[in-house]
Amino acid sequence: MPVVVLIGMLDVQGLEYAWIRDRLKSLGAEVVLVDVGVRDEPVVHPDVPREEVARAGGTGPDGMGRGAAAVVRRLFRGGRLHGVLAIGGHVSAAAMRELPVGVPKLMISSSGDVSPYIGGADLTVMYSVVDIAGIDRISSRVLANAAAAIAGMATGYAAGRPAATADGPIVGATLAGVTGPGVSAARELLGILGYEVLVFAGGRSYEAMAAGGLLTAALDATLLELSTELLGGGPAAGRLEAAARNGVPQVVSPGGLDMARFDSSAPDRLAGRRVHTHTSATMVRTTPAESGELGHRVAAALRDAAAPTAVYLPLRGLSTLSAPGGPFHDPAADAALFDAVRDGLAGSLVEIHEVDTDLNDPVFGRAMADHLHTILTGFQARAAAS
Repeated sequence: MPVVVLIGMLDVQGLEYAWIRDRLKSLGAEVVLVDVGVRDEPVVHPDVPREEVARAGGTGPDGMGRGAAAVVRRLFRGGRLHGVLAIGGHVSAAAMRELPVGVPKLMISSSGDVSPYIGGADLTVMYSVVDIAGIDRISSRVLANAAAAIAGMATGYAAGRPAATADGPIVGATLAGVTGPGVSAARELLGILGYEVLVFAGGRSYEAMAAGGLLTAALDATLLELSTELLGGGPAAGRLEAAARNGVPQVVSPGGLDMARFDSSAPDRLAGRRVHTHTSATMVRTTPAESGELGHRVAAALRDAAAPTAVYLPLRGLSTLSAPGGPFHDPAADAALFDAVRDGLAGSLVEIHEVDTDLNDPVFGRAMADHLHTILTGFQARAAAS
């Protein structure tokens, strides 16, 4: 029988959670109700009371989030969680994000912006249309659909994980349209060498996988979030942190650091800069000063990496836009970035390899892949010997 965990503030939405619980039971699921309320007494009896949650993480919203995460991890390890559902809330979302990729996670939300809930997790969000404040003709249909969805997902998960498409070591690779050809060449060679390559179009999910210990190695060739953050286009989601901190062998290249990405037009403060418009996005070229700052940030993040790390510098361009003849071709800006990386990594154990091609030349992609294979082979041999 699949077990579905419900996480919620049972003093505020206890009746709604009781309704979902009963619906899940009618669908053949066992239910564990976890209370993360912090004010009044719960209006429905929980299976895991708030006192137990608070002991695991502390009081207040942050403490309850840590406690709920500890509770769901414990339930999962004990085989008592095949799916989890919650109605809105950062506390519940934080707990869901602690579960491994593949565990069904469903959030019912009336919010228009759910990105803070999701982070880098495989969390499914169902828009509630109306605020969930009682059971009415709309909310009852939404909640019934949510119950059916998580019951189905949990049943499938309890029946067994699907067979993997490959059984080799897993490499995480980062990619954007402007770095696609180079990363694709690397991916092709890594596949021939026996690796399963997971490609991430966004650094947030990649960082989550690296932090979760799910990657054998990393080919982090697209750092566009860092330059976008520097120019005020959005946070970088902790880029370059997880693999370095968690001992994941990696090859890194500064792909995409020649530009910042804005989802619509560039801000007025960047008027007069070189721009390139692609569908609904606007790319803005980084200056030599900005490129130097980005190089320092890359070096600082990698300098003390806990596993073998190499940086590959494509001397003729960081993307399809800055290769020779491209609209962002700027050797001076690229040189400022490269110099800052060299200076920042001087005296460290991080290797620097310079290749006289642009990033999207297949030669460059294959060179990164081949070196990652060399790093990983030696790393695994040393681990086996110890």
